[in-house]
Amino acid sequence: MSPRKRLIGELLSEFIAVMIIITLGDSAAAMITLYDPSPYATAYWGVCIAWGLAVTLAIYVTGAVSGTHANPAVTLALVLFRGFEARKAPLYIVAQIAGGFVGAALVYQLFQPVIDHYNTLHGVTRMDGGAAGVFFTHPGQFITPMHAFWDEVILTAILLLGIFAITDQANTQAPMANSGALAIGLLVACIGACGGFLEAWPLNPARDFGPRLFCFFAGWGPAAFPSPDNYWWIPIAAPILGGIVGAGLYQAAIRPFLPASA
Repeated sequence: MSPRKRLIGELLSEFIAVMIIITLGDSAAAMITLYDPSPYATAYWGVCIAWGLAVTLAIYVTGAVSGTHANPAVTLALVLFRGFEARKAPLYIVAQIAGGFVGAALVYQLFQPVIDHYNTLHGVTRMDGGAAGVFFTHPGQFITPMHAFWDEVILTAILLLGIFAITDQANTQAPMANSGALAIGLLVACIGACGGFLEAWPLNPARDFGPRLFCFFAGWGPAAFPSPDNYWWIPIAAPILGGIVGAGLYQAAIRPFLPASA
């Protein structure tokens, strides 16, 4: 296979991976947001599992082609610590954001009548941010934007610490290749279960930015960009910083002491 054809396949893989994650994950968000009573009202763990299984499915579908970064924070951490080609990183990130955009469009196709009914019932419009939580993230109760920033640094650091451990062939306690996807999905679900109410656990700039960009053009306008309190940049910058911190911590404090590295 030529390098050009291989790169095209990798970019398509990243696009499809994020599209899968957003289509399924944001659909779970729609189920908890738009329906009363919500099927998840007393079982929030179900939302977390849905997001985690969406990640697992994306890895099973695309992992053999691109490795399923599916997250700019993962791509940049791999450039810094695992030798991923830096020249590919911007293309991967664009593909990931495009996948988030199209995934949000598919969720809109599925739930648009329910979104409109929800907004009418609650006397809000898209410009007011009505049902925006289906698509992109925002601070939860009592959380300021800057507090949210540090929350997402911490949570994404945990995510990348786990991903680097799970995918490290030198780590004898890591799951084997065929079960690594499930372990990463469960890690995402666990983080959501432990911190999802803070800011809907973005952890992934493409997960937030792609759907936010779609919503800007689909009628949400300033509720998406720049969003209340100019929040839009936090789910981009904080996960990137957190990813570097978590991956760097693994590489510096764990990997050198593994038996296989001794």
